[in-house]
Amino acid sequence: MTETLDATHLLCPLPVLKARKRLKSMPAGAILELRADDPAAVVDVPHFCHEAGHALIETRPDGDAEIYVIRKGG
Repeated sequence: MTETLDATHLLCPLPVLKARKRLKSMPAGAILELRADDPAAVVDVPHFCHEAGHALIETRPDGDAEIYVIRKGG
């Protein structure tokens, strides 16, 4: 199961808060592709994943934004 979340044009802490809310409703092992252009997301998203027990499995550029591929932890 893969879902996408567009958090472009949102500033810290909104991309992480929206990702947390979306992940809460997803089953363990599901994938969330978060798109964000907030400069702080490069620090905030990996920190959030580590603290919440999720796996950040990929980060890649997408135009002016970054895509963060997150696997929900158990």
